[in-house]
Amino acid sequence: MMEKQTPEQQANQALLSQLEQIAKGIGETFAPFCEVVVHDLLDPKHAILSIQNNLSGREIGAPATELGLARINDPEYPQVLANYANRFADGRRAKSTSIGIKDAQGRYVAALCMNVDLNLFGQMQSMLAQFCQTGSVDITETLDPTNADTLREHIDKFSASRSKAPQALKAEERRQLLAELKEAGYLEVRKAVSTIAQHLGVSRATLYNDVKF
Repeated sequence: MMEKQTPEQQANQALLSQLEQIAKGIGETFAPFCEVVVHDLLDPKHAILSIQNNLSGREIGAPATELGLARINDPEYPQVLANYANRFADGRRAKSTSIGIKDAQGRYVAALCMNVDLNLFGQMQSMLAQFCQTGSVDITETLDPTNADTLREHIDKFSASRSKAPQALKAEERRQLLAELKEAGYLEVRKAVSTIAQHLGVSRATLYNDVKF
């Protein structure tokens, strides 16, 4: 028989449930760049209650972070820490915001944390800056009769959905991408394979090795 919850436990459970819905909404809005995590600070050994857009590789039920433990030990710990520098386990730079949630007695009972992958934005910024550089000669000319920009755009969207730059895609991800491109008819376009290889930063031989056309 389950032990009956106290009114305080019921209130905390309701609060956590609402936080999970908030996290889901934020996660869907800022996918795939922002990881959103709900921490149950009343159970520090199994604090992670939910993860939206898992960029850190952590699991549900993982213990509280140092910040979570600090809040548990000090009710006066800042409730909002915004835009502080952080890193994922694999070294990727992140920008994090952590919001502590208190109960009616002023104790920290939960936290809502957001971790934005900065590496992808940095790569995009560098690529855009380089791409937008032009010379001073005022000439209009079309060099892309094969509509390669559309092909590159499809590759960029595929890569962004996995929070990676095109050059960072692994072999299995390239195979998935090529399957999508083939189904959409992109591989029938003249010089498509060359365009794809160049945009992914791999050789034509590598592409042909990934998928036999």
